[in-house]
Amino acid sequence: MNQYPGVIGRKLGMTQIFTEDGTVVPCTVIEAGSFVVGKRTAAKDGYDALILGFGDKREKCTTKPLLGQFKKANITPKRSLQEFRCGADFIAKFEVGQELKIEDVFQVGQFVDVQGTSRGRGFSGVMRRHNYSGGTRSHGTHEYKRHGGSIGTNMTPGRTLRGIGMPGQCGNVAVTVLTQPVVKLMSDERLILVRGGVPGARNGIVTVRGATKKRGGLKKTA
Repeated sequence: MNQYPGVIGRKLGMTQIFTEDGTVVPCTVIEAGSFVVGKRTAAKDGYDALILGFGDKREKCTTKPLLGQFKKANITPKRSLQEFRCGADFIAKFEVGQELKIEDVFQVGQFVDVQGTSRGRGFSGVMRRHNYSGGTRSHGTHEYKRHGGSIGTNMTPGRTLRGIGMPGQCGNVAVTVLTQPVVKLMSDERLILVRGGVPGARNGIVTVRGATKKRGGLKKTA
């Protein structure tokens, strides 16, 4: 489980940055403006975590239990809520209702993991969904160019085996891109520039956390 600090943000799109030697670096621009909605402590809840909220939401569209929680934190209702498990020392630095600034969590050169919801592609065939090569396109083959081929055996066991790639719903699932470096932080605009692409469409909600598989450049939580 990833227990490094992170923020909730919105994917704005992609851009590029030129380094000093002229190298072009493709970057994804993420707007991050998370607020502390609540806390979890080991003494009371058995673990330490921050409850963060992102994006404004109308009061009439918010349930009464959540609305009471937002009023207790003295902040406007938030559209997206998520718990971030992290160290107790890091949690102690923030109060309920306080904004989590990106410079308090990340630094340039740090590696992060970005999770988002991939774009839904509806009902798709095996070539698009599982990257199958398709059938032969010669020797009199008809209407099998994009088929997946045989899906089972004849006599034994006489059924379709589990795990065979089939057509079906493609996309619209949580996808995580691991170990992406932070190229630039724009504190005034609350923008994080992460190298490479990030799952999801524009204006999609993403979470950015410290990388779990590469410790180089991680910001200390203590």
